[in-house]
Amino acid sequence: MISRDLQVGPLRHHFMAVQQIRLEVRLPEGHWAGDVTRSHPSAVLRIEEHMPLQKGRGTARASCSEEITETVVSHPGIEEVRSFGKQSFVVDIIAGGGGFLKPLLKVGVIPHTPFEVRDGWVEWTISCAREKVRDLLSGFDDEEIPYQLVSTRGVTNRLLTPRQRYVFDTAMKEGFYDVPRRITLTELAVVLEVAKSTLSAQLQRIESTVHHAFADDIRRRSP
Repeated sequence: MISRDLQVGPLRHHFMAVQQIRLEVRLPEGHWAGDVTRSHPSAVLRIEEHMPLQKGRGTARASCSEEITETVVSHPGIEEVRSFGKQSFVVDIIAGGGGFLKPLLKVGVIPHTPFEVRDGWVEWTISCAREKVRDLLSGFDDEEIPYQLVSTRGVTNRLLTPRQRYVFDTAMKEGFYDVPRRITLTELAVVLEVAKSTLSAQLQRIESTVHHAFADDIRRRSP
């Protein structure tokens, strides 16, 4: 465990309240991603998307650098595996089988996707209000979950990078976020002259950043 000294002072601007941290967490025994990668210590498991379902269940879309299908299928925390590629798959996770850890749920934060798991350790990037950072790390301490805080920085004067801002503006202008959409992901990729997969990853990062930055405001305005 490393020491931390996170100063929380007066905040003059919304973005001053947001802090982005990177941390490595040892997934506990019973967590499917932790157990699977401990069984394949040289494998890199990449979680592309991770969504909670009702009654503590969840689903995840993942890929791996090695063939781990049999290990995933046999894990007691996995209800079903749906494969759509040689080393890519979707899993349905039972309650307690490896969703978000208790400290994350208690504080109400969700790690950015995609993220990677190696030999039972996951590296997460999380954006949240500064006062929640201490609560989150204290939660890991209380649950005796090993972790290392890799980096921390305040999100002060810029929410998106210049490239992300350009992609976001173009998506808005072309009607990607309209209901119904006026342009598909494939069509938007042509406009931006990027691969569809690249654009999908860019939009995921943009949406994750925006959602986390404004999560508290949304909750306050949507009681």
